[in-house]
Amino acid sequence: MDHSTWLLAAIFATFFVAGMVKGVTGMGLPTVAMGVLGALISPLSAASLLIVPSFVTNVWQLLAGPSFGALARRFLLLVLAVTVGTFAGSYLLADGDTRLTTAALGAALIVYAGHALLARQLRVPSRLEPLLSPIIGLVTGLLTGATGVFVVPAVPYLQALGLEKEDLVQALGLSFTVSTVALAGALAWHGAFRIDNLALSALAIVPALAGMWAGQIIRNRVSPGTFRRWFLICLLVLGAEMIVKAAF
Repeated sequence: MDHSTWLLAAIFATFFVAGMVKGVTGMGLPTVAMGVLGALISPLSAASLLIVPSFVTNVWQLLAGPSFGALARRFLLLVLAVTVGTFAGSYLLADGDTRLTTAALGAALIVYAGHALLARQLRVPSRLEPLLSPIIGLVTGLLTGATGVFVVPAVPYLQALGLEKEDLVQALGLSFTVSTVALAGALAWHGAFRIDNLALSALAIVPALAGMWAGQIIRNRVSPGTFRRWFLICLLVLGAEMIVKAAF
């Protein structure tokens, strides 16, 4: 990867903005980071940079709630399926076909943002959860492995289960943490997790945490709904740009 001054500045600025989004909305760091960095460098390199800041922020989110044990047991099938799917999908990310993975990432951003903007809140009956959890986990894992983004369809699914607010935040943290670890393992398995990327990924913790702090301040001053709406609109535009870029 070209570690020129402008690229380093862009990487750090991206993680600051991504951390700010997570501070305001409770999610979005990997989506923003992969979306922006995927337009500047290869999706494989972007995914490698994502690992450490994503892991640190998601473990914090996971351990901050009161129901870790109960949620870990409840969503065991989902996280196991995420792991399997991530390793399977990582072949697309690791084989160097950046046009395909860039287009897939753009599509994932559009689906996620479009659903969040336009769709009504879904509700999943509890009796269907044992059947749906491994399916949702597998599809999420495949997209995680192929694109480095682990929000679709896990986030809409967890939101549809009617969890209490704290349980939902913690369940999202569980899903994100497992996805991050699985992605790191898949990249290492393919020999694609380079030491220089790991060092830069560790440095990216600083702007990511600074962004989260700034996001928490913004959350107290700006309507989260307004911020979230414009954030999703930007994701739609970014996803469309990535698809066009991959096509031409």
